[in-house]
Amino acid sequence: MATQPLLYTLHIQLEPLNFNPPVWRRLRVNGDCTLRKLHHFIQAAFGWHSSHLHEFSDGIHRYLPLDAELMYMYEDALDDRKSKLRRVLKEADRLRYLYDFGDSWQHVIAVESIEPSDITGTWCEVLDGARACPPEDVGGVPGYLDFLASGGSFDPELFDRRAANAAVQRICNNFWG
Repeated sequence: MATQPLLYTLHIQLEPLNFNPPVWRRLRVNGDCTLRKLHHFIQAAFGWHSSHLHEFSDGIHRYLPLDAELMYMYEDALDDRKSKLRRVLKEADRLRYLYDFGDSWQHVIAVESIEPSDITGTWCEVLDGARACPPEDVGGVPGYLDFLASGGSFDPELFDRRAANAAVQRICNNFWG
């Protein structure tokens, strides 16, 4: 028996205790989405380049890209390509998403709602968000705060929902992850 397709509305906030006002995105994504695919959606929605390792954690389990060269390092981890949202997250759950083990960008993913849907397959959209994502390799929170203090042409208030959504849609259309 086939399961009813579900749509998850997720609020994803970067470093919740370090940025005020916060950097965040709200995504609506299909429940059959794998955590690897969610990683790609988050990267596109925030403007990251996906050039570093990532990890999801619910406090009990760790979900990583368990590629051949990393398997021996993370014996207790689960493969993020085999873990789907509908199996990992329930209503009101939270999940931690770590991007770039060096800069250590922590994101908190909160499930705002789960509802039945007629949408099947890979699907995601950016509903809303605020503020620009820090540049890659800026040195984590301390480096980013120094970067902002130095001035320059970077606009930390910039967020273009249409551009973020277009980036997410390219992933849907190209079947990444």
